[in-house]
Amino acid sequence: MFKRLTLTFALILLLSSAALAANMMEEDAVKNLLEQDNALILVDIQPAEAFAKAHIRGSLETNAFPAKTAEEKARLDQVLPVIQSSDLPVVIVCPRGKSGARNSYDYLLSKGVPEDRLYILEGGMADWPFDELLVEGR
Repeated sequence: MFKRLTLTFALILLLSSAALAANMMEEDAVKNLLEQDNALILVDIQPAEAFAKAHIRGSLETNAFPAKTAEEKARLDQVLPVIQSSDLPVVIVCPRGKSGARNSYDYLLSKGVPEDRLYILEGGMADWPFDELLVEGR
């Protein structure tokens, strides 16, 4: 009986952690795609002030952070036509690559963006090491 409960608990933990997993993309991979004639779509959800201070070249500004409210999600809707008109990978950029990015990931997934195209920039803007690819302003 104890063994069965332990196995059941382990299976529940495994399934719930898989459900929480999201595709992450490391900074080097994003840089490589950018250097291949922007072979990706960068959806930047940073607040307006942070985006104006620094964002990755070619990013689509949404100011949707933390992508919880209907208003913030509506800002993501504005980039859906760009995403849907392409088959390029979509990388969500947020301040730290955590909950706001995950909220955006889940929302875009619910809008029909295939999961095999969706990624979160690992570490977000806080960990972005390539200053030469940053742009100031809007």
